[in-house]
Amino acid sequence: MYKAVIFDLDGTLLNTLTDLYNSVNHALRTFGFPERTIDEVRRFIGNGVKKLMERSTPVGTDEETNAECLDVFREHYLLHMADNTAPYEGVNELIEKLRENGIKTAVVSNKLHPAVVGLCKDYFPGIECAIGVSVEEERKPNPVNVLKVLDVFGITADECIYVGDSEVDVQTAHNASLKCIGVTWGFRDEKELIENGADFIAHNTDEVLKQVSGC
Repeated sequence: MYKAVIFDLDGTLLNTLTDLYNSVNHALRTFGFPERTIDEVRRFIGNGVKKLMERSTPVGTDEETNAECLDVFREHYLLHMADNTAPYEGVNELIEKLRENGIKTAVVSNKLHPAVVGLCKDYFPGIECAIGVSVEEERKPNPVNVLKVLDVFGITADECIYVGDSEVDVQTAHNASLKCIGVTWGFRDEKELIENGADFIAHNTDEVLKQVSGC
């Protein structure tokens, strides 16, 4: 049994796709750019909002315009990040069962830090540590924020496991010397998770609980 679990947020605990899609297209409309489909936005998610907007704007968009578009996205998203967002089925029960088993829980996300803290406070008050990106250098797959959680909890890498839905999560976990459970209900499919080296695959929250605690 592990002493702690670190979760990704978007696509793992929360289905945030519609709100991200709406804010991306609000920013694109502001600059007169063509809008993106929800499937395109799904594929663009995973490397933080800066990369999300760079992928969403037309090819050849200059750096200054991309930065301005990102600012519009951020302003809109911080106001509308909970319009359609909701936890995936079984997630709240999973967090509670982990707590009952004495297993600490944390979130490390590539979302902006204020958004991560706000969403966890609203949806997952049982999460003990929530960290988002404050500066670009912290963005996953850099393991710096995962290592911060280990330090806060006073545990080693082999006492913790990471749960996420994308290749970026797998890379982040391995960069921090953690095993990774890839979940199939998020923004990537099982094939991609396996191809990118996920140590375990979970199709539902019961399978996550079993892998983490043996229950």
